[in-house]
Amino acid sequence: MNDLPLYVSLIFLAATVYTFCFLFAARIPPFLMLVIFGWLALTGLLAHTGYYTVTDTTPPRFLLLVAPPMLFIVLLFLTRRGRASVDGLNLRMLTLLHTVRIIVELVLLLLFIYKKVPGILTFEGRNFDIISGITAPVIFYFGFVKKTISPRIILIWNFACLALLINVVCNAVLSAPLPFQQFAFDQPNIAILYFPFVWLPAFIVPAVLFAHLTAIRQLIKRST
Repeated sequence: MNDLPLYVSLIFLAATVYTFCFLFAARIPPFLMLVIFGWLALTGLLAHTGYYTVTDTTPPRFLLLVAPPMLFIVLLFLTRRGRASVDGLNLRMLTLLHTVRIIVELVLLLLFIYKKVPGILTFEGRNFDIISGITAPVIFYFGFVKKTISPRIILIWNFACLALLINVVCNAVLSAPLPFQQFAFDQPNIAILYFPFVWLPAFIVPAVLFAHLTAIRQLIKRST
C-alpha cells in the first residue's frame, strides 16, 4: 500500500471521524463511545503491524475484525438495557450519518484506480450504495424537518438502503483474498486488510448497519 497517495488515506480517515461524530450526535452513551474508540485504537494498531494481511490462518484473522462489532450489535438488540439505549437514540442524526457513504464511495473509486479493490466495489460496478448517501439528506429534510413524507416511507427507505449495504458487503467479502474468495481474483479487495481501511469493515459498515437497524426498530415501534 506504499504506492497509495496519502490523500486517499486522509479522506478515509475523515470519513471515520465523520461517522464517529454522528454517532456521538445521535446520543450514543459515553461508555459505548469509549468502547468504540478503544476498538478503533486496537484494530488500527493491529493493522499497522500487518496482522490482518495474514490470510492463511484458520479462522481467518479478518473474522476477528468484523465479528466483535457484529456481536456487539446483536447484544444491544437482545438485552433489555441495550434496547433501551437504542430506543433513546436520535433518529435524525442516524439518518444523516448515512451521508458518509458518499465519501466511502469516493474512496473506493480511488482505491480501484490504484488497484487496491476490484471494480465491482465501485458505483461503476455492482456497488449502488452511493444512492443511500445521496438520498439521506432528502429523507432527513422531508421526513424530519418538513415532515411531508410518512414514517412508512422512511421505513421503506431504510430497508432498501439496508439491502444495498448487504449487497456491497457480500461483494467486498467474497472478493477479498480469503479462503472463501469467489471472484475478482485478478484484483482482489486487499485494501480492507491495511490501515486505515480496516476501519471500513470494523467500524463504518457496522455503524451504518446499526443506524438502519435502530431506525427500523424505532419506526416499527412508533407505528404499532
